[in-house]
Amino acid sequence: MSLKAVCMLHGEAVSGQVFFEETGGSVKVSGEVTGLTPGKHGFHVHEFGDYTSGCTSAGSHFNPFGKVHGAPEDEVRHVGDLGNIEAGEDGKVALAITDKVIQISGPNSIIGRAVVVHAGVDDLGKGGHELSLTTGNAGGRLACGVIGIAK
Repeated sequence: MSLKAVCMLHGEAVSGQVFFEETGGSVKVSGEVTGLTPGKHGFHVHEFGDYTSGCTSAGSHFNPFGKVHGAPEDEVRHVGDLGNIEAGEDGKVALAITDKVIQISGPNSIIGRAVVVHAGVDDLGKGGHELSLTTGNAGGRLACGVIGIAK
């Protein structure tokens, strides 16, 4: 049996739908984000499903193990580090991510947390900037939404 979750992204110009499906030891992330500038944008799960003060209320990247920021394929990374998504010239991106660290069920579930799409490129912790090891220096928050259980 697979577990499913959904997140509706909202921002001034950016919006989208993100679907999560947990099967076996991985979670497939699919959906679409629109309204982006062409190129790469940081894409993360943040600790709080709260956007009462805009996307800043979502807090930091979901990081229950206290690790430094990294790439999705890195052993040392935040649970919420999903890397970059890349929008085409039309400002759209079709999501197709498989991740073995995020979970829909269990003690480190992403349910009730937030997805945030950032304005800039996530340097995956390798940029040498003072923010590289905490945020990937991915810049402002263009859109966010709360992750909920899907039917």
